[in-house]
Amino acid sequence: MAISTEEGNAYAPAAAATTNYDDEGHQRRKRKADRWWRIRLFHGMVNDIRRRAPFYASDWTDAWNYRVVPATVYMYFANILPALAFSLDMFSKTDMQYGVNEVLLSSVLGAVVFAVLACQPLVIVGVTGPITVFNYTVYDIMSPTGTNYLAFMCWIGLWSLVFHWILAITNSCNWLRYVTRFPCDIFGFYVAFIYLQKGIQVLERLGDGAPFYLSLVVALLVFAIAYICGELGRGSLFKHPVRVFLKDYGTPLTVVFFTGFVHLGKMKDIPLENLPTSTSFFPTADRGWFIHFWDINVADVFLAIPFAILLTVLFWFDHNVSSLIAQGTEFPLKKPAGFHWDLFLLGLTTGVAGLLGLPFPNGLIPQAPFHTESLCVTEVVLHDEKDKDESNNNSSSNNNNNNSSYEYKATHVVEQRVSNLAQGLLTLGTMSSPLLVVLHLIPQGVLAGLFFIMGFQALEANGITAKLVFLARDVALTPAGHPLRRVRRRAAIWLFVAIELVGFAATFAITQTVAAVGFPVFILALIPVRAWLLPRWIGEDELGLLDEMTASPFTMESVSGGDGSAATTTTGQDRGSSGGGGGVLFGRSEGGTESTTAAPTSEEDLAELGQNHRNRKQQQGLTVGSETHTSSSTARRRASAAVVDEKKEGDGVLR
Repeated sequence: MAISTEEGNAYAPAAAATTNYDDEGHQRRKRKADRWWRIRLFHGMVNDIRRRAPFYASDWTDAWNYRVVPATVYMYFANILPALAFSLDMFSKTDMQYGVNEVLLSSVLGAVVFAVLACQPLVIVGVTGPITVFNYTVYDIMSPTGTNYLAFMCWIGLWSLVFHWILAITNSCNWLRYVTRFPCDIFGFYVAFIYLQKGIQVLERLGDGAPFYLSLVVALLVFAIAYICGELGRGSLFKHPVRVFLKDYGTPLTVVFFTGFVHLGKMKDIPLENLPTSTSFFPTADRGWFIHFWDINVADVFLAIPFAILLTVLFWFDHNVSSLIAQGTEFPLKKPAGFHWDLFLLGLTTGVAGLLGLPFPNGLIPQAPFHTESLCVTEVVLHDEKDKDESNNNSSSNNNNNNSSYEYKATHVVEQRVSNLAQGLLTLGTMSSPLLVVLHLIPQGVLAGLFFIMGFQALEANGITAKLVFLARDVALTPAGHPLRRVRRRAAIWLFVAIELVGFAATFAITQTVAAVGFPVFILALIPVRAWLLPRWIGEDELGLLDEMTASPFTMESVSGGDGSAATTTTGQDRGSSGGGGGVLFGRSEGGTESTTAAPTSEEDLAELGQNHRNRKQQQGLTVGSETHTSSSTARRRASAAVVDEKKEGDGVLR
């Protein structure tokens, strides 16, 4: 409604008074929101469910896609085979408290719960290398005291459940906005070396006779053939269906082949160590599935608290990093994430696993990102040779086509829940008597080879490895378009990589001692090192090229301020979002940082945004009608209009 000059003059004092009053109220609300201890309980969990719930039906219907079949088979073997190897490790180091059935049931528990209920169903949950180290370290500490080990682990799980739920309710996952590739690469590097170490330890236990040498040869052959299958799957030889088959089924078929290969000829006369198994659907030790958690001293109940804190720290970092990497910037995801709710579910599975006497499951690295990658639908993109660096024009990699090169580009990801659930149910079926007999036939040398290929693949995809390869390459033969060539000082790359290697070495070293139970705290300390120390030694422009956010801004919407904070600022390159879904404004600041502003989610926030918009218009000399009494619906309409106006006027992009 237009207001005449006279009316405007008459109402000017009232409008000014109203504006001043609103400004004062806005400042009070802003000061209140800026208090770091102000926490909106359950805010992150509720938002996660609200954002993901509309996609729940499509999470099942979208599974009608061929990619789901090979992804299910691939993840079944990629999850179960390392888990079996870890069960062998815990079986020997915990006096048979944990065995094959316990590890399998733990994987089933994590798969079913997260496939059906999680906001991030692509994340594969199971028994990891770090939790294996944690379990047998606790056994080494508590065994001399005569404490009931499984009852003590049960109380660790129950206390950890409480701590997980407290962290989920208080929106602790909002701190993930500070987690970049730096700590993720160090932790991934550590997990890769854990795989390699476990493979070597499996072979060490076989002695130095004929069984050892045969197992060593089998392990190396499993590694070599699985690696060749992966390279053929990514190469240009053979037709596309053949390459896809080799990539999807090469590793499991290699395991099956060499399980039978050792029984050929004179090799069948060599006694090889096989995987120890027990009765189907029964625990390894002579006990029931439900742990008598009351069969323990009261002092030990409270002694379990510090161990539970360390376990919670490990899981908070490990599971969230697995989720971040599984939803990394290289995957064109379109469905929203939900870190707070999934942390709540992780606490639930931790407590249930403790009551059942199972190893605690959590997000798996590298299986979680492998799962997402196996669900990617790709296309071949051809590049003109003239676009490549001149130094590569004479490369022998393009002998078959002198005019173009190619690469595989993911067009979309089949985001669904069926593959995770199906591989979990297949794992449950593996606990049946016939399949346990088959598992018992797997030689330990085959498991060692599987450890080697999993560790190598994890190293190959790690950011630390990529930087080391860049530094080792001939500068003259490095493509001009390589991202790291934009770093102003080569010394900055050396310093960044050196700090990463020191962090890895310290983490790996501490896990080789009795203090291994405390290594989660050291891993968590990598986050403030990146946030506060590295900027003192390396320039922000260089850090922006050396480091980046792990997941896309679209994925990070779940942690963009559920505790009441209005905005966050993250350092790194603007990778953009490949998926839809609104809720966050992303703009580019002059300093090269990416500003992330949480969209208004409450009527108070919407009304406040509308008032800010009107105040800005008044300062520009524009006449805006003011109303003293505004209903909540009117405020919402004005705030929505303000969002549209700000989108048009500012540099931000609504995603």
